Amino acid sequence: MVEKDVIAKEQVKFAGFVDFKELYNFCYDWLKGELFNIIEVNYTEKVKGDAKELEIVWQATKKVTDYFRILFDIKWKILEMKDVEVEIDGKKKKMNKLAELKIDIKGTLEKDYNSKWEITPTMKFFKEFYQKYIIPNRTEQMEEKVQEALQEYKEEIKAFLELTGKK
Repeated sequence: MVEKDVIAKEQVKFAGFVDFKELYNFCYDWLKGELFNIIEVNYTEKVKGDAKELEIVWQATKKVTDYFRILFDIKWKILEMKDVEVEIDGKKKKMNKLAELKIDIKGTLEKDYNSKWEITPTMKFFKEFYQKYIIPNRTEQMEEKVQEALQEYKEEIKAFLELTGKK
């Protein structure tokens, strides 16, 4: 059975003007660039008058070794997104006004993600031995990798919003 250890949780909050399509593509492309496989588990859009509410759920996985894999659970919540036209440096640009954007990111380290060590009771015993006595330092290094990747992703999103978004 896959063992999942939640390593860290982060959140990005924003309210203001941003090109949502650019933000969505940036977040997706960053993960792809870091060799994550992304599954869009849910995309829900509710229209309320001239505003939209969105809920998006992604699962992004990255194989690190045959034993370890990084999993990001990413949940977007957007409230009152409206299409607007703003003037930037004298040029009109179509953007979106967001009353609230929340992106929750949970970083998890998966061990034995293919359940290769679960086939027989003997293999399970060896798995426990392997984890307890052979790879504790490697496990710690992998946990740090998850933490660093999660932090970098969060900082990249924040930097994107600061560069392109307007409060």
